[in-house]
Amino acid sequence: MPKMKTNKATSSRFKVRKSGSIKRGQQGTGHLFTGKRRKTKRKLRKNVEVHATQAKTVKKMIQG
Repeated sequence: MPKMKTNKATSSRFKVRKSGSIKRGQQGTGHLFTGKRRKTKRKLRKNVEVHATQAKTVKKMIQG
């Protein structure tokens, strides 16, 4: 049985914390910042946790 490969796109976008939860960056931070409010841009800087319904799938893709 061959080893499972890590999905490189997923491993670059998500990181597993010590607690086991997965953190991700916010969407909407690529470009077009002139149309966004200052408050919105400030909130988008922070990382957030992956939702529980998606966590199992992401972990499987990261660990390979």
